[in-house]
Amino acid sequence: MNRIDRYTTWLFWGYFLGGLLVFLTIFTAVDAMSTMVNYKNVAPSALLNYYLYSFPEIISKLLPVACLLGTILTLSSLNKANELVALFASGMSLLRISTPILICVIFISVLGYYASDRLIPKATKEKNYILYYDLKKEPHRFSTIKTDKIWYRSKNSIFNIQTLNAKGDRAQGLTMYFFNDAWDLVQMITSREVIIQGSQWLLENGAVTVFTKNSSFPLTTQFKKKNIVMAEDSKDLQSAGQTADMMSQAELKHFIEKNKNAGLDTVAYEVDYHAKVSFAFAGLVMCLLGIPFSVGRARSGGTMLNVGICLGLVFAYYVFYSSGITLGQHGTLPPYVASWMPNIVMTVVALVLLKRLKR
Repeated sequence: MNRIDRYTTWLFWGYFLGGLLVFLTIFTAVDAMSTMVNYKNVAPSALLNYYLYSFPEIISKLLPVACLLGTILTLSSLNKANELVALFASGMSLLRISTPILICVIFISVLGYYASDRLIPKATKEKNYILYYDLKKEPHRFSTIKTDKIWYRSKNSIFNIQTLNAKGDRAQGLTMYFFNDAWDLVQMITSREVIIQGSQWLLENGAVTVFTKNSSFPLTTQFKKKNIVMAEDSKDLQSAGQTADMMSQAELKHFIEKNKNAGLDTVAYEVDYHAKVSFAFAGLVMCLLGIPFSVGRARSGGTMLNVGICLGLVFAYYVFYSSGITLGQHGTLPPYVASWMPNIVMTVVALVLLKRLKR
């Protein structure tokens, strides 16, 4: 890095961190006022903890916007002081001048992806716990929220769980089907409550139904408690009661493979799987889009015009991105196409604009 690169880098980090702090403050303040209106008599400590656990997700969503704002304001500042003219005269192209910014944005994207993959799932679980226990005062909904008819297949058995708590150690509404090698139903077990301790499952208030060729009617036996040993442990089931934002990339991949093997539709989860990576690099795409709009407007509207351009580009990208995700979740586009198409198209548009600029 030469002196010009270091100068540009420090300018970018100043605008990036300042923009991120401003956006985070505004978003949190507006959302907090809405939360206090909707949920009255909430302890200040509960509200504080709720937003502390919300920050990783909020920051992850704001990183692309802050990257774009930092890029536009950095180059606009150089342009307004005629420093860009001097750099162009020395033989540096606009892309070369922007290289330190692009390197910073790539670093932010990689760091943001890693942090979100490790922090957001854990923080989301804690945030939801506070939401249903302290804010909504509905703790009974915490164990059943985002769970509905979980199906698993293991060798010659298929089982269904109606609801699973967030820790994956208690379940309700279990139905198990056991088949022979010819896939004839030989046994069915139902249970209202299940306590899961690894591969050891304790079933409560259920029934065992046996199907045999020697009897015209199935034989049913009721039980209060029954212990069974399962091939699946609680680690496999933990992700079943969660949405994609509550799972890491590895957990989501395992969840998709598990449900695919059971013959279930996993399209929505596959879209989320690819979207986790593609959105991490949204800041780089927005940065490339912002570069062509950062020069040539030193005195025709100034900083406010550039901020307006920033907001317009953000809106255009998010509309395109959310449309692609929706089409993917409905099966109109393949998951990887739906997740990566907005980034690819917007990157091509940015490169075309940069080429036409001829700087």
